[in-house]
Amino acid sequence: MAVSAYDLSGRTAFVTGAASGIGRASAVLLAEAGATVHCADRDAQGLHETATLIKDRGGAARTHPLDVTDRVQLQQAVESCGTLHVLAAVAGIMHSSPVLETRDEDLDRVLSVNFKGVLYACQAAARLMLARRVRGSIVTMASGAVDTGGPGLLCYGAAKAAVVQLTKTLAAEVGRHGIRVNAVAPGWIRTPMTDRHGEAQARTEALMARMSPLGRVGEPEDVAHAVLHLASDASAFTTGQILRPNGGVAMPW
Repeated sequence: MAVSAYDLSGRTAFVTGAASGIGRASAVLLAEAGATVHCADRDAQGLHETATLIKDRGGAARTHPLDVTDRVQLQQAVESCGTLHVLAAVAGIMHSSPVLETRDEDLDRVLSVNFKGVLYACQAAARLMLARRVRGSIVTMASGAVDTGGPGLLCYGAAKAAVVQLTKTLAAEVGRHGIRVNAVAPGWIRTPMTDRHGEAQARTEALMARMSPLGRVGEPEDVAHAVLHLASDASAFTTGQILRPNGGVAMPW
């Protein structure tokens, strides 16, 4: 595949969860490929740092401090792009609790961010692409957790499974308009969201490295390259697919 297939010059991308982790890495890489990147997150300071990284490398970025669970706010931010070619819906949170101890507020919070936030972003992006007749690319963030059931991940796994269904359904609905919709389902990735687990993090990473076909845990940049591939012309004939970096290895059960 020619390198030019990954050239996003003249295109506009919108990335949620862009303040850190996979979202930040994706925003930076999309900008390096030539896109003007609109970065959204509720962490205003993190957004500023991401935009600074992009601009220091010669890229173009705009920031949108917002909560992806606010449909109106998210819709307005996406519409401010004018024309949109790429959406990377990365924003998400982690929650762990046994099924018998899962509370309504736990389930509602995770579904609100990890599923509804992705749904709202997809709706806003697809509407704008359709209105502008853009043959665009929508990339959602699923998880290797959707392939295996594991202790404590009811809320997270259910939300990510819903993202997979959203991805496949939207792909079937907008494909005839030239809009591609795909998901990335990474295994264990070293991000600020996983780093908070302290000593348990180190033990988990060692186990995940042994389970991985590549013998290591993933970095945000690994997933960002998958996002770039799906956002670019290199995947011009790919839609409704779930890309699984690192062999789909998710959690140690």
